[in-house]
This record gives sequence, C-alpha cells and structure tokens, in this order.
Amino acid sequence: MMVHNIRQRFIAIKEQVEKRVLDSYLIEYIETPKIDEEKLLALVSIMEPLDLSFNEIQNYSLSTMLIQIALDTHDYISSASIDEKKRQLTVLAGDYFSGLYYKLLAESEDINMIKSLSAGVKEVNENKILVYQSNLDGIKSLMNSMRRIESSLLTKVTEYFKVEFWNDFLSDLLLFKRLLVEKDQYFQSGYSILFQSLKKLFYSEVKLEELSVEQQQRLIQACDEYLERLKRSIEKQLPNMNDFLAQRVTVLLGQHQPYAKSFVEEG
Repeated sequence: MMVHNIRQRFIAIKEQVEKRVLDSYLIEYIETPKIDEEKLLALVSIMEPLDLSFNEIQNYSLSTMLIQIALDTHDYISSASIDEKKRQLTVLAGDYFSGLYYKLLAESEDINMIKSLSAGVKEVNENKILVYQSNLDGIKSLMNSMRRIESSLLTKVTEYFKVEFWNDFLSDLLLFKRLLVEKDQYFQSGYSILFQSLKKLFYSEVKLEELSVEQQQRLIQACDEYLERLKRSIEKQLPNMNDFLAQRVTVLLGQHQPYAKSFVEEG
C-alpha cells in the first residue's frame, strides 16, 4: 500500500507542477521547462513517512520544484545561444516560477522553510559560479561543487525536517544523474560544463574541441570513474528506499555504460 500511495502522490503532485509551469503562452516562446522527476519523487519519499498531510507534502514539493525549475530556466539562458526576445522571455519565466514559489510558501506562512530554501538557492548559485568560472583546484573540488548544485535544495528540506540520513543517498543519486547528462551532452555536441571544467584541470592549454582522442578518453574515463563509484554507493543504500523509488533509481543506474571505448569507436 505504501508504494501505491507514493506512486499516486508523486503523479498527483507532478500534475500540479506541470499545471503551473507548462503555461501555454510561455512554452510557445521558451524552451519547455524540464521537471526533474527523480528530485520530485525524492521529495515525496522524504516526506511520506512524516506526520504531514497530503496538502503539506504537495505544498512543500511544489515550492521546492518551482524554485528548482526557476534555477534551471535561468541556467538555460547562459548555456544556449538564443535570440534576444527568447532570452528576455526565459529570464521572465524563471522570475515567474520564483514568484510562484514565494507565493505558495507565503500562503502557508512557513517562514522557516522559505529561509531554508533561500539558503539552498544561495549554496547552488555559489557553487555554479565556482564551476562556471573554473575556480577549482582539482577534480574532487569540481565534483563536490557539482554535488552541491544538484542536491542543496533537497538537503535543506531534509535538514528542515531533521531527516539528514537521506543526504548521502540524495547527493550521490543526483550527482550520478547530472554526470550522466553531462557525459551525454559531451557525446552529442562536443561540449558540456563538466567537460569544459575537466579540460581546464587536465589540459588547460588546449581548447575543448581541439583535444586529441587520447585526451578526450582521459576526460571520459575521469567522469566514468566517478559514475562507477557513485553507482556502487547508491546500490548499497537502495534496500533502505521505498520500492517505487528503488525501481526508478535502478532504471537510472542502468543508463550508465562505461566508458571511452564506444566513444572512440564512434569517433
């Protein structure tokens, strides 16, 4: 029954997120906002065992996802080459999602949750600056910043509810997912924020697009070593998760295919 509950709640809350962000006017002009289903399911899973009503779970999940989508929407502007009108509308869309987040939490009069999520946003943005400006002194620092970018909002929620035992699992899972996305972007387009940062750490004197096959392999291998390590850590923690979350995570883990061999064959 617990799994059925979580699945139903996840679907119901996802529909509410979509209702707010898939505005017909906005999506005519901007890239369709992406809803991170793993983050949403993690939020529902964190709160499901707590003494909260469905409305409270929905409100906290919606608020956190709206601010996440606002951050992701602003990210899209800096990473894509888009025309000025689309850029302006995308900025406004990100601000609009932020406004919805504040409205929801203000209505619930939960000032402490607003403070917690605001601290999470600050942490995300500080680490984005470190990664985007490549102000990092090694691969460990880079991965730690990527980890915080992905998990800071959710770990502020766990701290708020005093269930910090979730934090290792969440930060491993969300970093794993981000690395998969970055690796796929690099394979598809020859560019990603992660691989640009790795390139600066390993081969600062060469442009990313001018790396030799061996140099590209080394970057991919560095990414894959982290993916393998994270995968092992996540698998150890899976038995503690609800079945619906465990199933979704298992599918995600199966998307990791190591490593440079396939890239070299294609190249």
